[in-house]
Amino acid sequence: MRRHPRTGSRAVPGMAAAAERVLATQREEPVRDDAAVETAEEAKEPAEADITELCRDMFSKMATYLTGELTATSEDYKLLENMNKLTSLKYLEMKDIAINISRNLKDLNQKYAGLQPYLDQINVIEEQVAALEQAAYKLDAYSKKLEAKYKKLEKR
Repeated sequence: MRRHPRTGSRAVPGMAAAAERVLATQREEPVRDDAAVETAEEAKEPAEADITELCRDMFSKMATYLTGELTATSEDYKLLENMNKLTSLKYLEMKDIAINISRNLKDLNQKYAGLQPYLDQINVIEEQVAALEQAAYKLDAYSKKLEAKYKKLEKR
């Protein structure tokens, strides 16, 4: 007995030949329904000149695309550069303003320090005036009581 080359199963020599013939006829002509099957045309290679022209066209369009992308990127970087320059100028202006504010604040602090003795004198005078006012109210109240006693004594 010999083994079948595809399946590896043991078969009788006469049966194997018959089975091979059946399989060969099935492979050669499958049953077709002409209405459902379409025929395909053989794909043909385009001519060498067409391929060359298509390649040139593709590379030309790719170069145009890449040039556009690089130009857009370059423009973006130029915009960023301009924005950075403007920002830098704004920060310089803000620095100058901050320096002026600091200078003016120092001047005000010096003037306030120069006025401080006068402000202290004003506070002392204000306290004295408040004490004098209280004394005046007490004196007024005492004088009213004294007047009331005098009138009472006069009536007797």
